Amino acid sequence: MAPAAVDAIRRLQDRSSAKRRSAAKRLRKLGDPHAGPALLEALKNEVRDSRTWETQYQMTMALGTCGSPSDLPYLRDLVLQRETLDAVHTAGGDAIVRLSYMERSHAEAIRWCLSTGNETFVGGALQAVAMLRLAPDQETVTDVLDFIEARSPQDGVYFWPAVAAAGWTGRRVHHFLTSCISSPRPDVAEAATYSLAGNYGAYRPL
Repeated sequence: MAPAAVDAIRRLQDRSSAKRRSAAKRLRKLGDPHAGPALLEALKNEVRDSRTWETQYQMTMALGTCGSPSDLPYLRDLVLQRETLDAVHTAGGDAIVRLSYMERSHAEAIRWCLSTGNETFVGGALQAVAMLRLAPDQETVTDVLDFIEARSPQDGVYFWPAVAAAGWTGRRVHHFLTSCISSPRPDVAEAATYSLAGNYGAYRPL
């Protein structure tokens, strides 16, 4: 294991939330699978304190890059708990899709996320779809667009599917993107313009 990862794992136990958060961000960037078990245990402890939502977010996102599919049961249970914070819902959706992609079960994971009806959670899942440049099957794409288009055009949940659709095909996708160009949200309109040109843009989640 790289020395940087060893040091970051050690700092996951620091008394300072800011230092634990910094360690998680470092591990998220490194993507070292050896850090997965330590991140999982750190996250289990972190979610007990609602004040550290930023640290919880970064730990969950890091688990998505360092963890394994064996972490999915815990993450699915976490995002369904009533007390789970919105930040963790976003990161949890992202992590669940990333870890499911490792075993090529991401389409099922996307549909499971949609079934929760939680827009914040779905937004995180579609964030991962966009960043991984995934092109799900047409049935899954249809399910995603059904979910999104049932919401107000003012809703921020339009953004990540507008980015992800750069790699999707079909008449329904084209109609979705052309309608997004007229969105009242400039970020959604910009993303749709890029996607219609087959360009994912240069977006990065926090």
